[in-house]
Amino acid sequence: MTQIATVERVLDATHAEISVPRKSACGHDCAECAGCGVTGMAVRARALNPIGAEPGQQVVVRSDTKNMLRMIAIVYLLPVVLFLTGYVAGVALTQSVAVQYALALCGFALGFVPAVLYDRRLRAAGGPSLTIVRRF
Repeated sequence: MTQIATVERVLDATHAEISVPRKSACGHDCAECAGCGVTGMAVRARALNPIGAEPGQQVVVRSDTKNMLRMIAIVYLLPVVLFLTGYVAGVALTQSVAVQYALALCGFALGFVPAVLYDRRLRAAGGPSLTIVRRF
């Protein structure tokens, strides 16, 4: 996965702090809408800087697609799968709609436990692995 980022500052000889504009599903055509309020938000991250990019330069940043897909599956897919599993288990066990919904919500909540644990492990490791590959 590649993105355009701006180098905010150089941390050391091999790392830089970058700023990546946050994207949303609307495409940020704010002249047409101006309804989301997300304009100007950016995510800051630490990136490997093998090309020696300087502060203020726009760069192309690459991240490992396999790791990104793993994060997406843990954060988004797992809670939905456990929600549906809880609901189906509730339907199989009882006719009570309240119990079915309760099991579905418990499955959904349980799905966030791996996401929180993965986030803590990722933060301890210094965040997702990003590499500046070239100047934009």
